[in-house]
Amino acid sequence: MARFVKVAKKSRLPENRGTYVEVGGNRIALFNLSGDIYAIGDTCTHQGGSLSQGRVRGNEVECPWHGSFFDIETGEAVSPPARDKVISYKVRLTDDVVEVEI
Repeated sequence: MARFVKVAKKSRLPENRGTYVEVGGNRIALFNLSGDIYAIGDTCTHQGGSLSQGRVRGNEVECPWHGSFFDIETGEAVSPPARDKVISYKVRLTDDVVEVEI
């Protein structure tokens, strides 16, 4: 059964950059895009690069290892070499608290 878990404070998430958290054995990349918070799997589906360490361009993040781009809102792979999407997590905000559904 899915549940929401507190993972961060919104005020501590840098704008237009990634941060990662580990929850229940999952590495989750958090992104603050101009105040909107998104959560996707942190591991690139190509060869495992950390997406939270990638460069953000608009609503996409570039894998720092081989340059694949992923849509931060949906987790979709939008350019090769990655072909498979990463998981996208539901996010809930309560005041300054960011919760992710796992």
